[in-house]
Amino acid sequence: MFRKRFYYLIELQYLGFRYHGWQKQPSVITLQKMVERTIAYILEHKDFKVLAAGRTDAKVSANQTYVELFVDHQPLVLDSFFLMLNQNLPQDIRALDIEETDEHFNIIKSPKSKEYVYLFSYGDKFHPFCAPFMYHIIEDLNIKLMQKAALLFVGKHNFRSYCHRPSEHTKLEGAITLCEIEKNEVYTANFFPKESYLLRVKGEGFKRNQIRLMMGALLDLGKGKIDLEFIKKTLDPKAEEITLEHIVPGSGLILNSVEFK
Repeated sequence: MFRKRFYYLIELQYLGFRYHGWQKQPSVITLQKMVERTIAYILEHKDFKVLAAGRTDAKVSANQTYVELFVDHQPLVLDSFFLMLNQNLPQDIRALDIEETDEHFNIIKSPKSKEYVYLFSYGDKFHPFCAPFMYHIIEDLNIKLMQKAALLFVGKHNFRSYCHRPSEHTKLEGAITLCEIEKNEVYTANFFPKESYLLRVKGEGFKRNQIRLMMGALLDLGKGKIDLEFIKKTLDPKAEEITLEHIVPGSGLILNSVEFK
């Protein structure tokens, strides 16, 4: 029997602090599980499939991301479905938009650019309410040196040192189009510290824990534990392989935007 399928692109944002990442896993709460549970409740069937533009890790948030929804049998009435979606999703997940696509669009293979930011502060301990959004360092940091080092990541590199436990099939080469550290004026709250910073990174795709390893290396540099030459060696394919272990917490990382080309 011929199966009629309908295709949709949903724009989402979420606070990831209480979730074990996007991908559905047994016995833990994940974003995919909650989104699929909500859609099944609205449709009153499970003849659908959801694919994400990227799978964020535990505690990682998203200001803008996308999921592709495949629905069998009957098309959606977009306005009512979108309204019911937001009415029934958990309060820390919000749908921003929905549009119909077709079988030619592929959310995974479609060329796209992703921008991540990692929020951090240092010095006096911040308000506990900051914990879902920001990482705190007690020690003083040399921000200017960290800013200089961040620029080294721009361009095409072998990111073997910035990929956690790569497999033999992992593609270690990649390109970063923007990497900079700036004062945080993007995300603010009255309980945030007076001064905070963010690492902004943009590229087509990233390795497992890549940005969290990059942030860890930059923080070690800012603390004086390593120098600028060490950062350069981690990006030099001719240098001896360096395994980095400092992976900063996921709660400071935000998928800021996804742009389809």
